[in-house]
Amino acid sequence: MRIPKTWVPLIAKKIIDDMLSKELISAKTTAAEVLAETEKLIMEELIIEDRVNDEVREILKKYTGEIEKGRLDYRRMFELTKKKIVEERGLIL
Repeated sequence: MRIPKTWVPLIAKKIIDDMLSKELISAKTTAAEVLAETEKLIMEELIIEDRVNDEVREILKKYTGEIEKGRLDYRRMFELTKKKIVEERGLIL
């Protein structure tokens, strides 16, 4: 499930707070630095998915006529194409 980018700071804070409170991690830097790095990592993952989505849209532009005529279901084609790209590249979304 896609999450809004505005949620990233909240999610990152929840993850770090939970991990610190359960002593699953110990920070050798400040909590703010750990939080910033966590936010950065989450954003990088979201950007990867955005790039895949953009690539799928470009691929499906070739089939605009077929989609408009009702011969192809855009949503279904989008999901199938995205799944294929993700599998080929070994991505985890």
